[in-house]
Amino acid sequence: MKRATVYFDEDLHKALKLKSLESDSSISEIVNNAVRDSLDEDLGDLLEIKKRKNEGTISYEAFLKKLKSRGQI
Repeated sequence: MKRATVYFDEDLHKALKLKSLESDSSISEIVNNAVRDSLDEDLGDLLEIKKRKNEGTISYEAFLKKLKSRGQI
């Protein structure tokens, strides 16, 4: 384990302390799990972007015109 100093907004720290007490987990465990989840989500997003990189794109204006022509706006 590496030690790091992290500064939390006062209300976030209070929420972490309460969650720590109720979940019988340390603040470090909660933060480590949240960071792992965030990194895993990032990886999923990057893989999805890679899969979709060859999809066609449409401009915002063209999309609005398409919605208008369909009577959706």
